[in-house]
Amino acid sequence: MTYDLVVRNGTVVTAADMSRCDVGVKDGRIIALANDLPPGGRDIDANGKLILPGGIDSHCHIEQMSAAGIVNADDFYSGTMSAAFGGTTTVIPFAAQHRGQSLRDVVHDYHLCAEPKAVIDYAFHLIISDPTEDVLQRELPALIQEGYTSFKVYLTYDLLKIDDYQMLDILAMARREQAMVMVHAENHEIIQWLSTRLLEAGHRAPKYHAVAHARLAEGEATNRAIRLAELLDVPLLLVHVSAPEAVEAIRTAQTYGLKIYGETCPQYLFLTAQDLDRPGMDGAMFCCSPPPRDEAAQEVIWRGLQNGTFQVISSDHAPYRFDSTGKLAHGEDADFKHIANGLPGLEVRLPLLFSEGVKKGRLDLHQFVALTSTNAAKLYGLHPRKGTIAVGADADLAIWDPDKEVTISTEMIHDNVGYTPYEGYQVTGWPVTVLSRGRVVIEDGELQVERGSGVFLPCALPDMARPLGRRVSELNPERNFGAKLI
Repeated sequence: MTYDLVVRNGTVVTAADMSRCDVGVKDGRIIALANDLPPGGRDIDANGKLILPGGIDSHCHIEQMSAAGIVNADDFYSGTMSAAFGGTTTVIPFAAQHRGQSLRDVVHDYHLCAEPKAVIDYAFHLIISDPTEDVLQRELPALIQEGYTSFKVYLTYDLLKIDDYQMLDILAMARREQAMVMVHAENHEIIQWLSTRLLEAGHRAPKYHAVAHARLAEGEATNRAIRLAELLDVPLLLVHVSAPEAVEAIRTAQTYGLKIYGETCPQYLFLTAQDLDRPGMDGAMFCCSPPPRDEAAQEVIWRGLQNGTFQVISSDHAPYRFDSTGKLAHGEDADFKHIANGLPGLEVRLPLLFSEGVKKGRLDLHQFVALTSTNAAKLYGLHPRKGTIAVGADADLAIWDPDKEVTISTEMIHDNVGYTPYEGYQVTGWPVTVLSRGRVVIEDGELQVERGSGVFLPCALPDMARPLGRRVSELNPERNFGAKLI
């Protein structure tokens, strides 16, 4: 048998197994895992290195306009290039609907942005901010069947948030179509009340963003979203979880047997609210929602990664430059309510977690692979094509030097943001060669592929989004006098 490429002598690691073997690639797929494979059209020697599935960053914002009209710093070229340099071979950014927009038009526009620029493969989540009857009954069900099988809703932000009644309508539709629902859970009214009082008292600095976005606001909204999902028997993913109160709500629901999933991000492991209290407006570079908390909360997030409360860790890459085009669009003296929310992180997500998680013994290699790749593929209907190293899967491989030491700096990052919140962090372990569908994308510190060479990935209906079939009494026709409500 002739192979297009063989990766030799490395240690292959998946979410379940580890073995020292060669990986044979043909037509972009893995077709053999064995020792002493015959030569390929090209051989890569991975002796002393780890061969991991390419990372999947399943929560990132690329070439997206915010509800306030501010456009991300990264387009699909710079964003996917940066992801690839960090060992990520698939991204799932958002096609964001703003109020009054057709979902169909939104998806069309994002494809026009991504197709000529992306250098690695991509799928799309949808953002639903205007759940009209036409969207819920016609557009969204049709798009789900076409491979857009996940979407995100917000319980906060004036121009994005939905109320509980709308949430129930959305959940009922998701149950019928078996799509995955992602929730940004913060109590809007708590945030608004605290923000108003802070600003009335003259507290405008970036650090007060962390005060206004209280951890109780995240905990309450997380619990409320879970209860709404429980009512309708709908699986749910709580995204970018930062607060112990939210972790506790998710863990309790899981213990009860509900299909409630959790996602967190590096900013909740490596940053704290004190980073928002830097001199002048420098704290604005660390404003995101929810905000980083404190060291005690970091330990709770680490425990959630260790004990399975979290299924996935994403970057929530939301890149805004620290200037008038991004963070400071409302002026260099803008109050905390008018600072663009979000942090960059696509490129360093994997190295940070590998260094602080695997190398320091908090996570084993299998947990690392599951959290950064395999579970995302399963959550969003891309497994087993993506997220694992197996015969028949795409040859998406990240070859790691587990002992390579790197100091993170703005100069080495390949996004278009102009700063990194992890400046000066020293990490051990870095992906030195990255393959996507058998193509060598990153080698010798250089991008090896052309813009537009990534492909769109329609997503299947994920098994993890299937209802339990365990309805509460009021929605069980056998117990509610025969009434069928969904």
